[in-house]
Amino acid sequence: MSKTTSSIAKARTEVWRSRVYSALRTTLACSIVGCTTLYGPVQLRRYFEFPSFTYATTVLIVSDATFGDTIRGCWHVLCASLHVMILSLLSLQVIGLEHFSYHVGALAMAASAFVVALSESTHLNTKRLAFGMLVNVYVSTVIDGLQVGLFYHPVNVVCSTALGAVAALLATFFPYPRFAYNETRKFYQFYAENTSERLNCNIEVISASDNTTACGFLTQAKFLSTIGARLLQSIRSKLNGIQWERPQTKFFNPTWLDSEEKLQDLEAPIRGMDIVLSSCTSFPVAVVDEELKDVLLNCIKQCTRKLEKQAKCFAPFDAKTASAMKKEILIKNLSIAHKDLPTSFFLYCVHLFLDDSHIAKKTGHVLEKVPKGGNSKWSSRKIREVVMSMIPSSKNLAFAFKSSLSLGLSVLFGLIYNKENAYWAGLMIALCFVNGRHPTFSLANARAQGTAMGSVYGILCCFIFKSSEDFIFLPLLPWIFFCSFLSHSRMYGQAGGVSAVTGALLVIGMRHDGPASEFALARIVEVTIGLICFVVVEILFNPFRAASLAKSEVSESLRMIQDCIDQIAIVTPGEKEMPSTSYRALREGQKKLKSLVCQLEDFTAEAELEPNFWFIPFHSACYSKMIKSLTRTVDLLLFVAYSMENIMQLAQKDNAFWIDFQDRVNDNVGILKNKVAPTLKFLEEITRIESIGELEKELKSRKLPCDIESQEYPNAGAFRILGGDEEINDITDSFMQHLEEITNKSYTNKDDEMLKGQMLFHFSCLGFCTSSLMRETTKIQSEVKELLVWENPSSQTNLKEVYCKINALHSQ
Repeated sequence: MSKTTSSIAKARTEVWRSRVYSALRTTLACSIVGCTTLYGPVQLRRYFEFPSFTYATTVLIVSDATFGDTIRGCWHVLCASLHVMILSLLSLQVIGLEHFSYHVGALAMAASAFVVALSESTHLNTKRLAFGMLVNVYVSTVIDGLQVGLFYHPVNVVCSTALGAVAALLATFFPYPRFAYNETRKFYQFYAENTSERLNCNIEVISASDNTTACGFLTQAKFLSTIGARLLQSIRSKLNGIQWERPQTKFFNPTWLDSEEKLQDLEAPIRGMDIVLSSCTSFPVAVVDEELKDVLLNCIKQCTRKLEKQAKCFAPFDAKTASAMKKEILIKNLSIAHKDLPTSFFLYCVHLFLDDSHIAKKTGHVLEKVPKGGNSKWSSRKIREVVMSMIPSSKNLAFAFKSSLSLGLSVLFGLIYNKENAYWAGLMIALCFVNGRHPTFSLANARAQGTAMGSVYGILCCFIFKSSEDFIFLPLLPWIFFCSFLSHSRMYGQAGGVSAVTGALLVIGMRHDGPASEFALARIVEVTIGLICFVVVEILFNPFRAASLAKSEVSESLRMIQDCIDQIAIVTPGEKEMPSTSYRALREGQKKLKSLVCQLEDFTAEAELEPNFWFIPFHSACYSKMIKSLTRTVDLLLFVAYSMENIMQLAQKDNAFWIDFQDRVNDNVGILKNKVAPTLKFLEEITRIESIGELEKELKSRKLPCDIESQEYPNAGAFRILGGDEEINDITDSFMQHLEEITNKSYTNKDDEMLKGQMLFHFSCLGFCTSSLMRETTKIQSEVKELLVWENPSSQTNLKEVYCKINALHSQ
């Protein structure tokens, strides 16, 4: 218990320390900008006429950034500056400063934004910075373009942005450089320790002598799993910064590039153990005797040594040190595989952990050999790929049109309302564009609240320190520090935190001709104008609610599960080897399913944040359970692919032994396909309907025949869903009976006990995953029914009746 709490305390302390340092760096960077723009030499200050965007650039780059991230941010500033100089000077020269009216400025902004956003290879941060710089250039040209000349505003905007990048870079060295390489290694050590403790808790659970002890360790394991997921997220967020700090890593130390895969190889066995423990209903487990407990306790020591070695430099673990332990696990599994599949699969996961198996290996990345005389063909294919990559996709075109319209309208209406403060309408939304969907209303609300809070704080500071303006910048420092933590809150997030700190910075950190309250009020109104334009355009380009997209994503996930199950190849008698294309297709399908589930999580999170308006409230609890079942399905399919690959590899070594029980594999895989696939198809069709009421209206409009007595439509007998636990248990018992036959044969033939033990190991894994897939399908089935009842409270909901109505429509 003490180890667990100390591990969690270490992780929390490190996260707290990194956030404090990040807040201090942000405060220092903003102080550098403030001192330079307010108190610097006059000859220097005349090049920084846009301190507002300097502050925004500084906060955007330095927040939670490692040294590598800051270098990348400076590179984005350089790229954005090149975009802006070319586009703005070309526009100003062609149009002419004397022709820059409100409408012309808005059109120039829209056209330039479209060009910047259209490039698919340009990073999103580069586009954001370029949008903000273009807003400053065009609005300033509309205000006083004839008075200052062609180059004045573009050069000043670039210099102001460069000052923000330099300030962020200098602040990164305080109190010492925060290198992504060191941060990654540090968090990986925490993750390794967390994984070791999760493994320890899982083994304590399966070895527990009573339910109370098991529940206690199970609770610890779940909490450690949550911390582990956060540590994984922290590691992934810093891997990209390593390539900017150490470009040579890409060529001379490619193991860092495969860190994501290595982390998955560690995470997958632990997740498999979690699935096993969730399937156990009572403790102690009958097959776990004292001898097996000793084996598992020795495994903890071996796994801890492996994690300690890998935590240093991602070094591979020496498999020889654990060979005796792996053999002992294999031998022990021979006596329990046919008695208890969950415990056998638990040993399987422990074996994977010790074996350093690449269960999450990549597919589709094998280098193709260029045949002799085929260089011209290969070159033409590469040229075609380059040409196709230059053509923007439909998704990128939509983003370009959205950015162009939003910025053009915000600049236009901002200039119409208040010419002198029209910057803020465009600047507010210039830095908030994202790829894909996001909770529009929630983010707009967070930005509006943050802007109001920061502006009010700035006004109060100006009122309190009006007699000592030389010290007015001092109360801004604690506010910057506070808002850095506010960015990590669930209520405001990064959007609200950045808006809050920027709101105060613009009131206090800039010189104003009039009272600060008038400037703050004008800016709040301009920001509101920009946010309204942003929200309206987002709704026009994304008219579908997140709740509707989440339901559609459920249907797509069910469809993908069917495809994955179809790719589980059945071995026919006499076939010597399994086509490798089947394995690759299953792995690719599993990855696509994982991506769909991640999108479903994003849509669910967005739907929880967005207002329901007049629609049915979003059933977040049901979707959370659905995501949990789908996530387990993703993990199970990964194990299925891995076990099937290894079964066929081992079968080639001992074909005689394989022939004796290949029919069992056919039978059990066939049961999986015959039972699960039709049920998933029915559920997919049911989740695609909008509502039962709309379905019944369409049936009446087509006047389809219906049996008067049973009130059923044709093809009613085609409906088939999974039964309860009894059906799943019957299939599991049949599988265990086959395992017992194989085990008995293994004992009678001692020629190659290890080979047959490995065969049995993978076959028992396949058996557990098969029964677990059926169990998860049953859960998804009940969750779909719950969702159907929620969305149709006034209708009698019966899955069979609903599907028969859908089938009747499709048959016409």
